[in-house]
Amino acid sequence: MEGNILSCKVLIVDDEPQIHKFIRISLVAEGFEYLGATSIQSALDLIEREQPHLIVLDLGLPDGDGIELLTTVRTKSKTPILILTARDEEDEKIHLLEAGANDYLSKPFGIRELIVRIKVLVRDLVDVAQTPDILTSGNLTLQLSTNQLWLGNQEIALTKKEFSFLSILVQNAGKLVKQENLLEEIWGKTHTHDKHYLRILVSQLRKKLNDSADIQCVIKTESGLGYRFVVDLEN
Repeated sequence: MEGNILSCKVLIVDDEPQIHKFIRISLVAEGFEYLGATSIQSALDLIEREQPHLIVLDLGLPDGDGIELLTTVRTKSKTPILILTARDEEDEKIHLLEAGANDYLSKPFGIRELIVRIKVLVRDLVDVAQTPDILTSGNLTLQLSTNQLWLGNQEIALTKKEFSFLSILVQNAGKLVKQENLLEEIWGKTHTHDKHYLRILVSQLRKKLNDSADIQCVIKTESGLGYRFVVDLEN
């Protein structure tokens, strides 16, 4: 994308022609490249052929539930997915986020809000693209694309959430990362008060990194505030 959010391909997956019409007009006006699909299968074909940067997905499709496409995409890529849904129940929205959706918008929706949400997701995508794949700090090495960590020459097995936590701290080395931000990033917006999740996760990480709670030479706990990665990144 070369740092330009307006060079992005946006795939709209919806079986309503009018939805495609007014979204396409607005996307093109904003400089995005529009792609359109009306079913799960046609969307999968377009994803393989065109590799869109972002997907806007309606759940009610003629050949199945859109969540099937969401889960299929998530097994292969981290392409941002914004869900369009008429299902307004909170549990359903939580389920979508846990299944890998990046955002959702309830029908009926305003086109201006949709475009703003697309721009936010694309901006985040550009930020991720500009992040180096391999981060080193002291004797720690993280590879973001493969979720791998090495301590010296030894690879350390981490869970997905442990790796997410550590990579966020390393990318903000020396800076305080607030508990609420970590909880939202790793567990989702509905878990910003579940601070015990972090205490358990950090305890597990300390054991794997030989970082005791007393010494805190890698992960420093700022009581009641958040966590800080205390080893400076090497340039």
